[in-house]
Amino acid sequence: MTPLASRIALVTGASRGIGYATARTLARLGAHVIAVARTQGGLEELDDAIRGDGGSATLVPLNLTDFDGIARLGAALHERHGKLDILVGNAGVAGPSSPLGHIELKQWTDVMAINATANFQLIRCMEPLLQKSDAGRAVFITSGTASKASAYRGPYAASKAALEALVRVWAHETASTALRVNLFNPGPIRTRMRATVMPGEDPATLDTPEQVAEFIVPLCDPLWTETGKLYDYRSRCVMQFHPPSA
Repeated sequence: MTPLASRIALVTGASRGIGYATARTLARLGAHVIAVARTQGGLEELDDAIRGDGGSATLVPLNLTDFDGIARLGAALHERHGKLDILVGNAGVAGPSSPLGHIELKQWTDVMAINATANFQLIRCMEPLLQKSDAGRAVFITSGTASKASAYRGPYAASKAALEALVRVWAHETASTALRVNLFNPGPIRTRMRATVMPGEDPATLDTPEQVAEFIVPLCDPLWTETGKLYDYRSRCVMQFHPPSA
């Protein structure tokens, strides 16, 4: 039997990059993947790849700024599966690379909506389903920019810092349950987002999403016992928050 047989895994931003690679790896290990993304074509390519690997997926074309749509998705998962075993909150946008004073309010709110508020709504709507699992696992993709506060990356840095605080709170709140909640920082990876932000960088010098996915998937395994931690891919180490009290 494959390691994740009978597990239901929801992956956001699944049409490309880290989300695509993680969804495909989870499916290869036996999970049924609920693949969420805005891009229908990318989702169909993922579905073809998963089916080619012998796996299965449900495609959900959804813009995560449709917060009511997230709630409807939660209701649909309850109706069909009655639980959720794995949540990978990967979807994100880079936003503008400009001084704070040059950023329009809409640009700010657009980044916060996807990178922070959508994940808050996912937590609200998916926690009851994750608690129905015998070993619910949630992993959210963050960035070193959240702590570095890199110049000209204000909305992105602030949104990822907000995400980290949100996940830390959730880890504390669920520490006495079977749910395990963690963060994963992939660092610079060969993705379309990275190419947009760093157009002069040679992508051949960066690791691939497939390499990163191999380190995300263990955090989704029922045997993973840690919660409230941040895994840093580049340094291959776990950075612990203040331990959640049971």
